[in-house]
Amino acid sequence: MEKLHFSYKATQPIDHPVHIGVVASGDLEVIMKPTDSKTSELNIVTGSDGFKEVWQNVLTRFFARYPLLAKFEINDFGATPGVVNLRLTQAMEALKDEQ
Repeated sequence: MEKLHFSYKATQPIDHPVHIGVVASGDLEVIMKPTDSKTSELNIVTGSDGFKEVWQNVLTRFFARYPLLAKFEINDFGATPGVVNLRLTQAMEALKDEQ
């Protein structure tokens, strides 16, 4: 198990929490909470060690497209980069649906 932390500058604050996905084989959950910080903070717990660079690449692309300002908790159980991007995008869409 590995714990990762990333921080990204972001400009679009969220106003309510969002929870997407589940912790299950090949899947992950994303929890987003509003923050007073000037950066998005991501805490990731993953069962797959040694993928920090892959996580960073996926997250950098996501934040370049969607600069959401929030506190993120991600609990991963072997999700592929495609699933990570899908869950992050679903969380972003859930924010829009609830507004």
